Amino acid sequence: MSEEKKKKGSLFKYLGYGVGAIGLDLSYGMFYSFLNKYLTDVLKLSSRFLLILTPLARIWDGINDPMMGSIVDNGKFKMGKYRPWILIGSFCNAVILALLFNNLFGLSGPGLYVYIAFMYVFWGMTNTLADIPYWSMVPSFTNDAGERSIIATIARTFSGLGQGIVQIGAPILMGLVSITKDPVTGEAVYDARTFMVLSLICAGGLLLFSSVSVASVREKHRTPSGEKFSFKKIFTVAKNNDQLLIFMLFAMLSNAGFYMISGVGAYYFDVVIGDSTKQGTFNMFGSVGSILGLAVIPIMMKFTTRRRTYQFSLSLAIAGYIGMLLSAKVAGSVTAMGICFLLSQIGTASMFVSQTVFLADIVDYGEYKMGFRAESVTFSMKGFLQKMAYTLQTIILYASLSLSHYDGDLHSANPAAAHSAISLMMLVLPMILMALSLLVFTTKFKLNDERMKEITASLTEKEKRANG
Repeated sequence: MSEEKKKKGSLFKYLGYGVGAIGLDLSYGMFYSFLNKYLTDVLKLSSRFLLILTPLARIWDGINDPMMGSIVDNGKFKMGKYRPWILIGSFCNAVILALLFNNLFGLSGPGLYVYIAFMYVFWGMTNTLADIPYWSMVPSFTNDAGERSIIATIARTFSGLGQGIVQIGAPILMGLVSITKDPVTGEAVYDARTFMVLSLICAGGLLLFSSVSVASVREKHRTPSGEKFSFKKIFTVAKNNDQLLIFMLFAMLSNAGFYMISGVGAYYFDVVIGDSTKQGTFNMFGSVGSILGLAVIPIMMKFTTRRRTYQFSLSLAIAGYIGMLLSAKVAGSVTAMGICFLLSQIGTASMFVSQTVFLADIVDYGEYKMGFRAESVTFSMKGFLQKMAYTLQTIILYASLSLSHYDGDLHSANPAAAHSAISLMMLVLPMILMALSLLVFTTKFKLNDERMKEITASLTEKEKRANG
């Protein structure tokens, strides 16, 4: 087979793999961008209850996520150790997503609170079933850092597309199916029917795209480690892989900054702007920025290092957030805010790609230090840190809504304190969290390009000796 045909075959395989991220992020975007709004405005759940539920769910995730990672590492399916779990997890997550956004049994009072608590926890567990094996496949495709960047870029492209479909499509769908209006402006607002239809669409997309992804790729044969799950192994990986812990900190901070905007956006446009349909326009700018941001790494890598590229990405995101704040306070223009959001999303998209590559590097670093690979256990930390970032965002959100006397029935007629709290979360906190992330990365993360060349060369030599 010619070199050109091999490249085309690899590209087709990686595109097929990347498609799966659309489905995962349809569910992911629905959960992280709109669940808060659904729970507070449609189901009228107490903010105090939600403040308790979110941290408790994360405590369980701290046990469940690495446990699942270890199980995947020891998988012995004929299809491979990743693909079966992607199918199983996607099916379960689609069912839970639909149940979470639909009060099919007409529950109320304590029964509703118990139902939501279980569905909330089960969504996290089923998301883990699909997400960990999906992203764990990246380092198994190749040891080449450049090729990993390409794979991660393709997957992040489709991931951004999945979230873009949700964030742009939700306001459009709301205008078509909502039967509830803002009491002041008369504009359509998110209601039970909107969330029901949107969740069913996202659940169906998750099943479709994950199936296409699994059918498109073949896994490299890797012998299972043979080790049963143990917390000792998890603690060993975390204790001995110091760069994993540093990664967890700076990635959690930056992800929380991004989630702050995506999670508060529905409140901001409903309450502060007074027109939820304008969120679609705003998010459209962000989606364009997400696409453009995927070109940052391949362009900048021609001139500088991955480390400096990542620092540039975070700095660009911070600059965009500052522009959003000035646009809102000075110009009062959603279009101007959208343009600045586009700028920030260029940086954020590049940031997410780099984080995936860094995590693949951390797997190699762990093998270099400990003598064994822990791909899925390490990549389980990606899902866990995302959930921790979301937890940080929701704690701030629910506490602010409670203290500012937010009322989901009032929409734009909410008190001034609610307007101020939502504006602060939307326009100020994201840039602070991103700045802290940049500081931690710059001062603490040590896996630069030169260091990774040394580690890759050592592992390659080790593999040659093992193969005789």
